[in-house]
Amino acid sequence: MLVIRSDVHTAHHCLELDGGALIDSWESPSRAEHVDAAVDATPGFDLSPPDCFDRAAVEAVHDPGYVEFLSTAWLRWTGGGNTAPAAMAVGWPARRFRDVRPRHLEAQLGYYSFAADCSIAAGTWTAVAESAAIAHTAADRVLAGERAVFARCRPPGHHAMKDQFGGYCYLNNAAIAAQRLRSAGAGHVTVLDVDYHHGNGTQDIFYDRADVSVCNIHADPVEEFPYFLGHAEETGSGRGAGHNKNLPLPRGVDAVTWFASLDQAGSWVDSRGPEALVVSLGLDTFVDDPISHFQLQRSDFATLGQHLASFNLPTVVVMEGGYATTELGHNMVEVLTAFDEAR
Repeated sequence: MLVIRSDVHTAHHCLELDGGALIDSWESPSRAEHVDAAVDATPGFDLSPPDCFDRAAVEAVHDPGYVEFLSTAWLRWTGGGNTAPAAMAVGWPARRFRDVRPRHLEAQLGYYSFAADCSIAAGTWTAVAESAAIAHTAADRVLAGERAVFARCRPPGHHAMKDQFGGYCYLNNAAIAAQRLRSAGAGHVTVLDVDYHHGNGTQDIFYDRADVSVCNIHADPVEEFPYFLGHAEETGSGRGAGHNKNLPLPRGVDAVTWFASLDQAGSWVDSRGPEALVVSLGLDTFVDDPISHFQLQRSDFATLGQHLASFNLPTVVVMEGGYATTELGHNMVEVLTAFDEAR
């Protein structure tokens, strides 16, 4: 399998508010480093760097004003005399507030985000742009004839909404890949998100569209992040009615229950008739993940890879979450190797 990756991600490691304390984010550079080491130690992978960042491709799924904000926020932060190591919001537009874009940077940090679990640091934009380029390049390689390509993205993207960041995500890599496939002629694209946490950003971006369908298997948002999206009754709106599928599960489910939901998802994906598949591959469903609560074992990820291959579609696999850092690489290779062997 072809792997698109870069070391530029190491420029980004931000702070997050966790349990009332500011800590180094769980979404650390070592996540990608462990994945890269596992890939390098396993035969059968071809490596390639990404093409250049394509801002127009990003603005096809994200608000241009939001993209401009992300690309300039750190310079504005330091240019305003701030010496703190990360730019973070001090307030957010909540219920009964007006949707008015403020001028002040600290207010915009709240306007353009929905959670205090990620911030903007010196290398954030550089890494975010490179991660988007990786996803876009992976889609291009599939369009050029590769059957499946792994976009080793970092930071992840599936929580990034049209104009808000949060959940360690700034630009929505899976949405960028899906849109690239559509723009180049794929008749219908499906995004299948198997991360522990609901891909609220991908849902937001495609919720009123019929040409890209989105299916999530995830922890029930009544008790898990992102809390405010991901419920079963959210099925799409307007032209997108019926093209969004959420399969929320309670904390602690085992592999049998989880794979039963994957079977449901598979039937739903097939019913959409996609010409290409984008997989948001979060592996925080692992039993030892420190911030998640499903019970999948390492061997279950090989089974997952076999299931993904069974769609028999041109596929972009985009790396999302997974915070059992030392095990993440092994688990990722289990999925990718099994996918290749099952094709």
